[in-house]
Amino acid sequence: MIMYLLMGLTAAIVSYSVTWGARFVGNRLELFMPIRSRDTHSHQVSRLGGVGIFAGCLVALIVASQSFFVKDIFRNNDAPWGVIAGAIVIVFVGVADDLLDLRWWIKLIGQSAAALVVAIWGVRMTVIPFISDQPIHVGSELVTIILTAGLIVTTMNAFNFIDGLDGLAAGVAIIGGAAFFLTAYWVHRNNPQADNSDLATLLTAVLVGSCIGFLPHNWFPSKIFMGDSGAMLIGLLMASAGIVATGQITSGLYDRANGIPTIIPILLPFAVLFLPLLDLGLAVVRRTALGRSPWSADRGHLHHRLMDIGYSHRTTVLLMYVWTCILAFGGLAFAVFPWQIVLAVDLFLTLGMAVVTAWPYLSRRGNGSSA
Repeated sequence: MIMYLLMGLTAAIVSYSVTWGARFVGNRLELFMPIRSRDTHSHQVSRLGGVGIFAGCLVALIVASQSFFVKDIFRNNDAPWGVIAGAIVIVFVGVADDLLDLRWWIKLIGQSAAALVVAIWGVRMTVIPFISDQPIHVGSELVTIILTAGLIVTTMNAFNFIDGLDGLAAGVAIIGGAAFFLTAYWVHRNNPQADNSDLATLLTAVLVGSCIGFLPHNWFPSKIFMGDSGAMLIGLLMASAGIVATGQITSGLYDRANGIPTIIPILLPFAVLFLPLLDLGLAVVRRTALGRSPWSADRGHLHHRLMDIGYSHRTTVLLMYVWTCILAFGGLAFAVFPWQIVLAVDLFLTLGMAVVTAWPYLSRRGNGSSA
């Protein structure tokens, strides 16, 4: 645990420091995007914050490759370097989009290229897990590459879509990544094998650390945005960590970890990413129904809806944080406590938060009907 936390701390320090530099460069060179009608801010802000997040992750992973215990992850293993290579590609694409506002299809090509780099030289989805004890093995190398790249592109777009308010995407990544980190670490900590190091645990540790270092700069009112480079990087690293964990389902590792239910590592990545994926799905359906491109921008995301019914910028972000906590840690709790108790508590919290979230709308309807 100590080494993972040290890598996370390294990522946080580097991310915080480099983001300062990105703020200075962005403001000095006036690298601002025009304020759009869907934006929630009224002043020009640089979108180079993703460079700081990337720097934190990159430096921490390089340090990890030379550090006690975690360096075993890199021994005779090209997967970490494949993930890093994919991250470099997506950051270049993201920065170009942040500065030049690329056409959606050009950005999609860049996302696909980064995802293919990870799928070919990094990690792959070799099994499709189900609740049953027999997951589906993907025998074709081409299919595994396509499946992995598709999952990474989907996750990148999900985080990109949710990045619409100050501190929202970074905070969701911190909360969800922390739950993912604890699950992966706990499983490998109880592994009877000699080598307990794990790439999924390391990736989530440095990602959470980098987002922690970036968040003070991005908290409302934001002094810098993570931009597409940061949001897509978060999606790529989160998806890569999930693929690593899911690929270990058939190894028996999760069965040996004090009886942890096998379904938990399968469902937890989806619980962590539920809000971004829900927002992505709703956006695609909404835009397609209107005859528009799924990648065309609008002001209909979940966070926009919350602000439209009366919540402030900060309160909306905090509500999304709480929802992420319920989904991520509510899923993690199934691995620790009796499922009947966890299910009851999760349902209670979900119903309670649903009422709290909809309260401005419900109260307005109540006042309208009584009048």
